[in-house]
Amino acid sequence: MNDHTGFNTPDDEGAESALSDAASIIDGAANVLDADHDGHISPDELADADEAAAGSALDAAQATAAEHLADLQRLQAEYVNYRKRVDRDRAIAGELATARIIESLIPTLDDIAAAREHGELEEGPFAAIAAKLEAALAQVGWESFGAPGEVFDPALHEALLSQPSADVTEPTIVTVAQPGHRIADRIVRPARVIVAQPE
Repeated sequence: MNDHTGFNTPDDEGAESALSDAASIIDGAANVLDADHDGHISPDELADADEAAAGSALDAAQATAAEHLADLQRLQAEYVNYRKRVDRDRAIAGELATARIIESLIPTLDDIAAAREHGELEEGPFAAIAAKLEAALAQVGWESFGAPGEVFDPALHEALLSQPSADVTEPTIVTVAQPGHRIADRIVRPARVIVAQPE
């Protein structure tokens, strides 16, 4: 039987089985009574029959309770797994939606980075607007990356040009053509850079 949550719930088969076991116990006790040819039952025989019937009924009840407990534990585990899956899917969906917004704003963010590099964002209303936009994006996990002097990482940077240099001992960024953008660990766009390679 299913409840309104869609999970399977324990049915009444255990209860029916217990009733059937109880009926069998009663029949067994009746057979013990019938087995006395004289029609007389000693107190010891009657006590043994009662004890056997009570023990069997207790065993049946314990088995039914154990089955129901196992069912409840299984349902609880299924629910916990369901909640984890829903939370994970919700987080992924939110991250993807934020990434799409960042992608649509990349041209604007590139213009802001270029203006800042040329000293056009030192003061004025445009500088304040740019700062507010970047602060709002940072609150949802956005971050710009890529700077001269960083070690080149192909997972983070896209090399537009590579040139030898005696001043470096490992591939190093010398110029950032366009900064990279990421949300947490998700790279929305790698930084586009010029790299100096050791001679």
